[in-house]
Amino acid sequence: MRIMGLDVGSKTVGIALSDELGWTAQGLETLKINEEENVFGFDEIGKIIKEYEVGKVVVGLPKNMNGTIGPRAEASQFYARELEERFGIPAILWDERLTTVAAERVLLEADMSRKKRKKVIDKMAAVMILQGYLNSQN
Repeated sequence: MRIMGLDVGSKTVGIALSDELGWTAQGLETLKINEEENVFGFDEIGKIIKEYEVGKVVVGLPKNMNGTIGPRAEASQFYARELEERFGIPAILWDERLTTVAAERVLLEADMSRKKRKKVIDKMAAVMILQGYLNSQN
């Protein structure tokens, strides 16, 4: 059973998948969405769940630094609930504080251009969210 990791934003969703043993996370893609127009990409997520036989989803929960829940975290909670209801698989909310910052640092150290970083930052953040979860389970 694979596990999917998601970094949910207002315009994109970074997607990562575990290997079948649940040891490593690999970036899959960045899905364009539009929160303002209620376009959340659930059909595309459903296709990935089916194709890769995903049994669980880990959704990044962007808490504030003081641990409180703000509007972005509420949006992630909504997304996780929708995934559970639509696809009948568990959705775990995972504290993702600083994952995007860490992803940005990794890409900067790899000397990646700003244009290229923008295309992969959400996917890289999803990898970090999922890998953090996988490490906690093993």
